Amino acid sequence: MIGVVVVTHCRLAEELISAAELIVGRLKGFEGISIDPKSDPDEIRERIADAIRRVDTGSGVLILTDMFGGTPSTISFSFLQDNRIEVVTGVNLPMLLKLSTYDRDVTLGELAEFIESYGKKNINIASEILQKGVKKN
Repeated sequence: MIGVVVVTHCRLAEELISAAELIVGRLKGFEGISIDPKSDPDEIRERIADAIRRVDTGSGVLILTDMFGGTPSTISFSFLQDNRIEVVTGVNLPMLLKLSTYDRDVTLGELAEFIESYGKKNINIASEILQKGVKKN
């Protein structure tokens, strides 16, 4: 099973995982790393490395970060390895919920592509969705 490490600014990682667990129960193979951008980059890198070791079962690790270009992402990029570690930016709650029930016995590349698409699909303008259900005379 592919492990998942969520790396974000402040306490967002822990809170996203907490919210997901409130909905679906304990998330197996997930770790959250919330960082203070003022922290020492080497300390952050070591915390991420430790989390990767904890969730890695040999099938690879997917790192989810809050935004491309932020400290969590730029440090996570240093862990990128073909077929072993991938990074997807822009994590949201629907992504974690889907990963909790999705068969993570696919390839790391397949999972990364799927969850990126799924995350984008779950960003919506509410009025557009609601208007589709209302017939106008």
